[in-house]
Amino acid sequence: MDTLWTFLVHRRQQLLTDSYLHVSAVVQSVIVATLIAVLVGILVYRSPFGSAIATALASAILTVPSFALLGLLIPFLGLGVGPTITALVLYALLPILRNTIIGLDSVDPAVTDAARGVGMNRLRVLTTIELPLAWPAILTGMRVSTQMAMGILAIAAYAKGPGLGNLLFSGLSRVGSANALPQALVGTVLIVVLALVLDGIFVLIGRLTTSRGLRD
Repeated sequence: MDTLWTFLVHRRQQLLTDSYLHVSAVVQSVIVATLIAVLVGILVYRSPFGSAIATALASAILTVPSFALLGLLIPFLGLGVGPTITALVLYALLPILRNTIIGLDSVDPAVTDAARGVGMNRLRVLTTIELPLAWPAILTGMRVSTQMAMGILAIAAYAKGPGLGNLLFSGLSRVGSANALPQALVGTVLIVVLALVLDGIFVLIGRLTTSRGLRD
């Protein structure tokens, strides 16, 4: 415990910086993935064939191991932020895309028909009725993608990506030395804690942005 406490005291600034970079990379990746996934979901949710193709392509990305995907991206994007963010965006697409399609498809047709009956055009129906009703499902997909990205980003240290993965890799590569175990342990615990914090923020966002009728 003394070694662990000493490590925390001496590396607190680095830990704060790495934690910030870790969260920042995940949040940015999930936002980009959400924009892409929601747009694709809007385009394909009315077509069973289009929905199946889009979901299958996003699912196929998840079958590629993280190390392999990073290795494929490095020759084109180099090391660092480029391949890391790209990989996180690609991995984050499926839960958000799937939930967007499910959320939009589950909107009661009677509601949209009534909206058109009072003169709303297709775009207005989408933005004022369908997307708000699908929002809880989309937000759930974002929560799942965020938790996935928190863990995957640790592996991105292989590509010199930002975040706490560098702490883990450094500790594991120096097994047997004085600070190896504290590095790996602190890095792991911080990733778990930050993931829980982000999930709590998503729960709060959901309560603030979802009408009480949909929550109940």
